[in-house]
Amino acid sequence: MKIRILHVIPTLDRAGAEKQLSLLVRHIDRQRFEPIVCVLTRTGPLERELRESDIELHFVGKRGRVDPAALFRLARLVRKIRPSIVHTWLFAGNCYGRVAAHCARAPVIIASERCVDLWKTGWQFAIDRLLARWTNAIVVNSQAIRNFYVAHGLPAEKFVVIPNAVPLPEASFPTSREEVLAELGLSENAKLVAIIGRLWPQKRVEDAIWAADLLKVVRSDVHLLVIGDGPQREKLLRYRDQVQIADRVHFLGHRDDVARLLPHVDVVWSTSGYEGQSNAILEAMAYGRPVVATDIPGTRDLIIHEQTGLLFPVGDRLALARCTHRLLEDPTLAATIGKAAREFVSQHCSVPAMVSAYEELYRRLVGD
Repeated sequence: MKIRILHVIPTLDRAGAEKQLSLLVRHIDRQRFEPIVCVLTRTGPLERELRESDIELHFVGKRGRVDPAALFRLARLVRKIRPSIVHTWLFAGNCYGRVAAHCARAPVIIASERCVDLWKTGWQFAIDRLLARWTNAIVVNSQAIRNFYVAHGLPAEKFVVIPNAVPLPEASFPTSREEVLAELGLSENAKLVAIIGRLWPQKRVEDAIWAADLLKVVRSDVHLLVIGDGPQREKLLRYRDQVQIADRVHFLGHRDDVARLLPHVDVVWSTSGYEGQSNAILEAMAYGRPVVATDIPGTRDLIIHEQTGLLFPVGDRLALARCTHRLLEDPTLAATIGKAAREFVSQHCSVPAMVSAYEELYRRLVGD
């Protein structure tokens, strides 16, 4: 008999946790497991790939922070589906999903914490501690996240570390560098630096814009591509214009073709103040791109300084510019770091390894 797993997640946006869920349910052994996805709030671009993989989808339609009707609908759905496991993702999913699963008497409940959540306040950690009593396991993607939550009172014995995964791309790419530069309206000798992610305070994109301005002093060829969208977009555009660097910082918005652009980026930046285990960094590493990232928990699990990338202190814009200039001036170093990064992903963050770890956890918890 198949192990039926109901995943509860807030949205199907193209973001870190959502991508990992999609990879998991699309690659899990369908002969032994039956994955079902319930979306709390709204759909997103990942709905298409889930449907193309014949994943059963349900939508609860939660409105606002507190929606008792949505909780009731979710609990009713759990009773109807009767899953062997309810696996919840992110804070809203963890809250609504675990309460609904407990009310519906689901046999096994798994939660997922995906980030060092510095935004959480005392009452949110109190909820986490309360719901941990009903939880059989809490999956995190790095040891840093486990340590963070244990320090806030969650039971250490319930944590399971399963690193994020990304597919390893082919070595050949359909689009040439010349085509990408022409599309962006840039000269053939332009050097491309990219920052990829949601435009909100955690990502500290202002630091990236400032560092691009510093690089402009010593180089005339560097262009920063800001790939992604979010609530800070207009603020960041104004900041860029105030710094008077619109000719070097290009906001590309949300892109579904990042995989087409990434192979031709010279350096990838991550300026985040906190992370869990960044999918953007992992994807850049998988393409063999050298990464310059903030020296923070989670990221340190991926970037070994001077080996698989370069690290700099959070907010140190000058250090970011210096590290980037060093890589651009030394193509051999950049290539060596990029190759080591790709090998790291291949060995430690492959999709088969991630899926296998979840399958083993699921079988263990249901006693299969």
